[in-house]
Amino acid sequence: MSEKQEQPTRQASADGSSTKQVPAPVMTAEQEEENRRANRKWWTGFTEAGHAYQIVTAALLAIAIGMIVTTQVEKVPDAARVIIAIPGTLWLRSLRAVVLPLIVCAMILAVQRLRAMSTGGGAKLAKWSILYYVGTTLLAILHSTIAVAVGWVRLMKTMDAESLAVDEDDADTIKDRSNVKIHEVVVQMFESFIPQNIVKSLADDGLLAVLVTSVVVGYLLKPNSRLIKVIEEIEEMITVVITFLIKAAPIGVFFLILPNLFRLKIEEIGQNLGVLIAASIVGMLFHLFLVLPALFFAFTRRNPYSYWMANSPAWVTAWGTASSAATLSVTMKCAKKNGISDSVAKFALPLGCLINMDGTAIYFPAVVVFLAATQGITLNGADYVIIVLLSTLASIGTTPIPSSSLVLTVMIANSVNVPITGMYAVVVAIDWFLDRFRTAVNVSGDLFAAPIFQKMTGIDDDELSEEDEGAVVLDNTERV
Repeated sequence: MSEKQEQPTRQASADGSSTKQVPAPVMTAEQEEENRRANRKWWTGFTEAGHAYQIVTAALLAIAIGMIVTTQVEKVPDAARVIIAIPGTLWLRSLRAVVLPLIVCAMILAVQRLRAMSTGGGAKLAKWSILYYVGTTLLAILHSTIAVAVGWVRLMKTMDAESLAVDEDDADTIKDRSNVKIHEVVVQMFESFIPQNIVKSLADDGLLAVLVTSVVVGYLLKPNSRLIKVIEEIEEMITVVITFLIKAAPIGVFFLILPNLFRLKIEEIGQNLGVLIAASIVGMLFHLFLVLPALFFAFTRRNPYSYWMANSPAWVTAWGTASSAATLSVTMKCAKKNGISDSVAKFALPLGCLINMDGTAIYFPAVVVFLAATQGITLNGADYVIIVLLSTLASIGTTPIPSSSLVLTVMIANSVNVPITGMYAVVVAIDWFLDRFRTAVNVSGDLFAAPIFQKMTGIDDDELSEEDEGAVVLDNTERV
């Protein structure tokens, strides 16, 4: 502290004599940063590396260039598309590389902090997280199923036999995915909680198994264990890497979106496929701008839209990467920057990354009804109930990686006796595009959930600092 800050000021009495000393107010680093942000001009964000304005501008620029090229060039060579994608691919691989160590460190430290709280916040947070995530998933599936069954299905038309024919190249893939049974998905989901070999789970990106193991380790470790200090040091190193990757986000997002748009063939999008895209995106927008904000406001009494915009780097990155896992580091950074406590962010956001898949839940009913309608199959009430139940299960069991829902789509369709035809290949061809919207909704759902959990559990990291007298605890609030 400087001498100026340490030097007290004297409060003078009416006769000029000094009566008492009043310490001069000292601003914390966080308050200084808030004042700096409040006083700067809005346009300065365009000059700040990794700012939301830069990321959004990069995404819009990539979309504009991609649409121009797609409409003016008959076919972009595959070699050009692959080479252009190199910077984006390397950036995405870097984000994926920090996911596992980030989850391990975040969950262990979060459980440690929650255990130290006397208010029972850990149990409340776990309960609220699971109930809220499952509840919003059910809401997403219900309104998507109702919208598709009542409205969108009327715009879908039956295709001819030639369009429904399965291409020889796709026959084996469809056959393999059709062999996935419901009970196998249920068993696999429960088995994913408990790793048979934790090293193999780490190597195979078994994120749910790693998360559960990290929770157990965090609970069993003693508060003053030397291993805690090691984990905190590793977290600091991860934070340095994440900070650099966030600054490089505009470049990464641009080179991820641009080559993918070269694959988009606007002239090949027929009425049925257009209806599928519209049904999926409208359902996601309804959930994102009406359902989630309504829940957010009901619990927190805060403006949901300003909060969502403040977290724009996270959902723009999610749209660019199409991976909730790869976006996790950015999501946690944004959440803490917008007032979410360290304990809530480290516990709820990694968990939401793995089980909160609202965007995916909205997509399942739309694509299954699309496959049925193009064959002239009319689904009944019992079929829609099965779709709702299986979509809930499938969305929770979906891994947070690009296009992982394609296999489960076949399982749900087979469960309501909808054959897989050549239209499935059309779904696969456009899935990369819709997957970006699904991921953006998934990440937005996690961010909307965090303030609700903090409000309902009353978790405050300051409580831990007061209770942990005598223990050496590092401040983690600015790390991720």
